[in-house]
Amino acid sequence: MHPFLESPETLSVDCEISQALNRVWVRIAFESTDKGKVFGRGGRNIQAIRTVIAAAAAAAGQSAYLDIYGSTTPGREGMSFDEDTEERIATAD
Repeated sequence: MHPFLESPETLSVDCEISQALNRVWVRIAFESTDKGKVFGRGGRNIQAIRTVIAAAAAAAGQSAYLDIYGSTTPGREGMSFDEDTEERIATAD
């Protein structure tokens, strides 16, 4: 993610693992101004990130979900790119 960000220090990553469900939730947040670079043309960059996360989860025998939030600035925690609803991308079943 760092190469796509103007301010890499704003990147926030959180992971939640459910052993019972064999699922991993990865939550990333960064400045909204970097959205275009992170997603890339036609979503290529975010698809590549999603593929890497899915492969890592599959290697561990788990499925993964990626939540993307739009800002790490104070007062904007938890806000996502899609009108305050998180974008959840199922990376594996």
